[in-house]
Amino acid sequence: MAVVYERLLVPMIFQPYAGAMAARVAAFAPERVLEIAAGTGVVTRALAAWLPESTAIVATDLSDAMLQVARAQPTARPVSWRQADAMELPFADESFDAVVCQFGVMFFPDKARAFAEVHRVLAPGGRFFFSAWDRIEDNDIPFAVAKAVAGLFADDPPTFLSRIPHGYHDVATIRADLSAGGFGGTATVDTIYKSSRANAPSVPAIAFCQGTPLRSEIEARGGSIGEATDVATRALVECFGDGAVDGQIKAHIVVVAKH
Repeated sequence: MAVVYERLLVPMIFQPYAGAMAARVAAFAPERVLEIAAGTGVVTRALAAWLPESTAIVATDLSDAMLQVARAQPTARPVSWRQADAMELPFADESFDAVVCQFGVMFFPDKARAFAEVHRVLAPGGRFFFSAWDRIEDNDIPFAVAKAVAGLFADDPPTFLSRIPHGYHDVATIRADLSAGGFGGTATVDTIYKSSRANAPSVPAIAFCQGTPLRSEIEARGGSIGEATDVATRALVECFGDGAVDGQIKAHIVVVAKH
């Protein structure tokens, strides 16, 4: 799953936002950066390119499989990779000037607790930079895939895409969780549209059906991954034609300071 994720999903939906995130972090000019839920390292690589070598970068993820793929990718300069749970960060208080998380907060089982951990490891005046997808209806390709796969399981459709990656889009909820985690200041929220592109409809169908936990939900219902991928491909052909795919994606980038 991690290999499919890096090969197909990263260029399609994660790479378009990596530069925007790295630019915001670089403008803050931190000396010590922690990345949490780094996945296979798309933002890590952007940070390594944007930040000077004097800035220490520690990139973490809960999944060792994701980190193995991340370590195998070249970076512009050395990065420290470490397995870590964002709910219990293995770092001392006030260890970092910036904490970065691209499209990972949606997976935290207790957002306020994770935000409290981020607050703890940030130095006074530090910044927390993170992103979260907007609602699935505003993200063309995953919406088409989710609807198509749901049609195979009328009585119990898989809901991973709408429930998790696209389930944390309400800005008021995000602000409330930040406050509960100790961030007393007002967060800046930029909602950004990008394009998600693939060479053929089969590419995003494989990416979402085989490179995300949607795969586990399909298998748990006794479904065929091949059939789900085929159904998703046909749905994407109906939406975009049988050539290259170009869909809208929409996400929030959030920046908040520790006072």
